[in-house]
Amino acid sequence: MIVNQTEMHPSRWGDPARAQALPDEARGLVEMVFGVDDRPAVDHPALAPSALAPGLVRGLEDLLGAGHVLTDDETRRLRTRGKSTPDLLRARAGDLTDAPDAVVRPGSHDEVAAVLAFAVEHHLAVVPFGGGTSVTGGLVARREGFAGVLSLDLVRMKRLVAVDHVSMTATLEPGLRGPEAEALLAAEGMTIGHFPQSFEYASLGGFAATRSSGQSSAGFGRFDALVVGLTVATPRGRIDLGTAPANAAGPDLRQLFLGSEGTLGVITALTLRVRPVPAVQVYEAWRWPSFADGATAMRTLAQAGLLPTVLRLSDESESAINLADPTAIGGASTGETTGSSGCLMVTGFEGEPAAVEAKRAAVMAVFEGLGGTSVGTGAGEKWAHGRYDAPYLRDSLLDAGVLVETLESATFWSNLDNLYLGVKTALEATLGQPALVLCHISHVYETGASLYFTVAAKETDDPLGQWRAAKAAASDAMLAAGATITHHHAVGTDHKPWFEREIGPVGVSILRAVKADLDPTGVLNPGVLIP
Repeated sequence: MIVNQTEMHPSRWGDPARAQALPDEARGLVEMVFGVDDRPAVDHPALAPSALAPGLVRGLEDLLGAGHVLTDDETRRLRTRGKSTPDLLRARAGDLTDAPDAVVRPGSHDEVAAVLAFAVEHHLAVVPFGGGTSVTGGLVARREGFAGVLSLDLVRMKRLVAVDHVSMTATLEPGLRGPEAEALLAAEGMTIGHFPQSFEYASLGGFAATRSSGQSSAGFGRFDALVVGLTVATPRGRIDLGTAPANAAGPDLRQLFLGSEGTLGVITALTLRVRPVPAVQVYEAWRWPSFADGATAMRTLAQAGLLPTVLRLSDESESAINLADPTAIGGASTGETTGSSGCLMVTGFEGEPAAVEAKRAAVMAVFEGLGGTSVGTGAGEKWAHGRYDAPYLRDSLLDAGVLVETLESATFWSNLDNLYLGVKTALEATLGQPALVLCHISHVYETGASLYFTVAAKETDDPLGQWRAAKAAASDAMLAAGATITHHHAVGTDHKPWFEREIGPVGVSILRAVKADLDPTGVLNPGVLIP
């Protein structure tokens, strides 16, 4: 069992040792576009004392052991909120008013069930916690009406339970973070192949509970497509799902918990599809005259069944500032891309050498026929090397007084241009000038794709209000375009008003009925997801 990993900074992303100032080229670009307004963060914001009565703390200690019920400020601080820009802005300003009253660390399904029963008896809100990487307010429970808030930290549940090499499945516990799970499976010659930008810190349980989508989704699919089975602890009891690779035994109840964000139960084990560790990984970049041309090429591959493992296309603005390589923001493009314009696409191929070369050749033939230009492996390899660095760049930009945030949606191919223009226009109109609105496509299907926007704007005196207005306008534009409010960031609290509009009154009624049945006293992550 793995229990040790670097904790993220309470008011920044990731490993504090990897935080760094803006590179000179990037700082020069920021100064030219936005002006620099250095805004240092409060590193260790003060907390209100835990509101949990001493008798309740002792009761939890009786269930889990004294060492697994923590009420100290440092632990509570590290389990407060997620890592959206609004979360960070509040923390950087010294506001951690959403801190849990205690952090409890069960080590098994039975201990999770015991905590839930205790929470029901004493009316304590319970927030399941995996890696803390939520970017939609998914870790901020409603406190009103509860005797306290518990962070149910799954950090002790990190076992590889079983590997079925014949069926190509593996059963793992939910507290494993991405690198930990991959290390355990690599010893068995296997990989999950799920690598979202949050990979270094997000947990398997979190991937499932938010329907995560990784950067290899073109080849391997979203995380929910990899889930074969689930074990879930609910206030009503245990449920085990997934007894076969497919069945017709009524609605698939796994789908109730995939994307449920800890509001219906706590995932305590997952059985996942796995595959052999690839013998070869090759990343290659292409240039397209326009975003529309690149999107057509992506659609052609998807509908021809020729998708590589990784397929990512930046629009003209994102390509121009080299966001595919966060280490080089503001500098000239390097290697084969020097002097180029248009849109940059990154492709990635994994597997046995002969299969990789065959697919690369097939993709090359399609791309050259559609007007794409190969710029070699250099830019692709740079993207692969730096793909987890962008959140650190966000911190550096926030330090310089630049508001940076992301949002995403998805729609059908025939509606992609409409969605792109609608969201981009809404963001630019609301943020004002100077502002940058960048976009890329990194998750594609036969029928459509996801658009992922990155926004940068000079912070006003009220950056939270500034972003909320822009986010609301963009969300309205998504629904007006007939698209979804989120492709893989989940609902949390931030998207709830638009989620309610997306699924309609009957959908809301169904969700509320399921919540009332599985969690009749409403202790699980109250205020999140359920309209």
